[in-house]
Amino acid sequence: MAGIGVRLNKIYGKNTLTTDLVGVGYSTVVTIAPMLVVIGAIVAMEYFLGFSRIVYRERELFSSTILYIFIFSLLTAAPFNSVLSRYMSDVIYNETYEDILPCYYLGLLMNVVFSALPGILFCVHEHFVGGVNVIYVFTGYCGYMALVFVFYSMLYLSICKDYKKISFFFMIGMILTVLISLFFVKVIGWPVTYSMLLSITIGFWMIAALEFSVVRSYFRVNSGKYKEVLEYFRKYWQLVITNFLYILGLYVHNFVFWTTDLRMVVAKSFVSVTTYDMATCLAMFTNISASVIFISRVEMHFHERYKVYSEAVTGGRGVDIRVAKKRMFRMLSEELVSLARVQFIISLIIFLLAMVLLPKFGFGGLTLRIYPCLAAGYFILFLMYAEIIFLYYFNDLSGAVLTGVAFCLSVLVGSIISTQFQDIWYGAGLMAGSFVGWTAGYLRLRWLERNLDEHIFCKGMLMKSRHLPKPSSKVYSRYTIQKGVDD
Repeated sequence: MAGIGVRLNKIYGKNTLTTDLVGVGYSTVVTIAPMLVVIGAIVAMEYFLGFSRIVYRERELFSSTILYIFIFSLLTAAPFNSVLSRYMSDVIYNETYEDILPCYYLGLLMNVVFSALPGILFCVHEHFVGGVNVIYVFTGYCGYMALVFVFYSMLYLSICKDYKKISFFFMIGMILTVLISLFFVKVIGWPVTYSMLLSITIGFWMIAALEFSVVRSYFRVNSGKYKEVLEYFRKYWQLVITNFLYILGLYVHNFVFWTTDLRMVVAKSFVSVTTYDMATCLAMFTNISASVIFISRVEMHFHERYKVYSEAVTGGRGVDIRVAKKRMFRMLSEELVSLARVQFIISLIIFLLAMVLLPKFGFGGLTLRIYPCLAAGYFILFLMYAEIIFLYYFNDLSGAVLTGVAFCLSVLVGSIISTQFQDIWYGAGLMAGSFVGWTAGYLRLRWLERNLDEHIFCKGMLMKSRHLPKPSSKVYSRYTIQKGVDD
């Protein structure tokens, strides 16, 4: 996030509460603008096309389709992106840019295969069991695959620091979406819900095409080293597990409530709990700036301390290493405390505004009763994610996996238990699970602080390992030597 970091350095340099809020606003707009643009496009289509006057079943079918497209496109892409990101970072560090296209193509193939197969099975069920028109089903599937392409290509543009281009592409795609939907309904006279779904699908494919064109314009040479990419999945398999468990933990509590009596089933295929899912969305938006604040502040402050420590390890004295380590971990704790303080202020302000303003827009009742507990849970959850990033910094992949397992399992068990509580405590499972994950990450960081020397200096190899046939265990034979002398 170098481009953002330079701008934020100027903003935060004045060191006032106002500039802190301005910096948070700038970084949030730059990084989550695509999500806001998509939401704005859907709201605009619903307003101009009279979505509220459509038959209830059609409205719910469209809403459920969009919900599933977003959730499962993120979930199916999660296992691969962290390893591919690691490979890309190493390639850029080594300046072997011709190795990027093999990573892009192979990762794209893996994402498509892993996402397409469950999507096909679901669509078959939706059509033959749910009775949904095959054209509608196919359009939804195309939208799902398009968003898989979009999220995947965003990974490469993010590493290339092209956040503004990502936002610009989403703006173009969603403007096209709204205009095409108006043409389909007002000029051709197609049904509103199908027109909206087809327009969103076209918009997603437009974004995917634009992102692909930029990636190809940056990297033109293909080294053909696909085997090295696969080797990274074997070497860094912990990244696959950690990232998948983290993304799964974001939604597993929703899946638990989808099994309760609160669930609504659409077309015998889509299961959801509208009130709980809406409260989840609000809670996530309340705290989503935490990840943006953390990443930008890490780049501006902690990264410098980490760099000094790394230089001390490679060529400094013992006293320099100890001093650099103390300063680095002091900065780490300061960044965690600062993140909690700033995000608490932001979340509190958003929470109060939501409780006051949302009832005027039709949000109330059960949704707002569930919302406070979920907001607290996501506040802790994003703090936990900051700890996972720090574990990545120290290459403690085992610690990251342990944190992810503790988080995901705790959210699952806690959510199952919280379904028996009163509605105001439905989010207690997420809150408890996030706290367990945060505690696991914190204890692991403290363990690293005490054992960092062993972690850094005792994992390397002086001699490169190779896989060859085992040599003979006989190291000396008097008879063999005597025979050679006689000859």
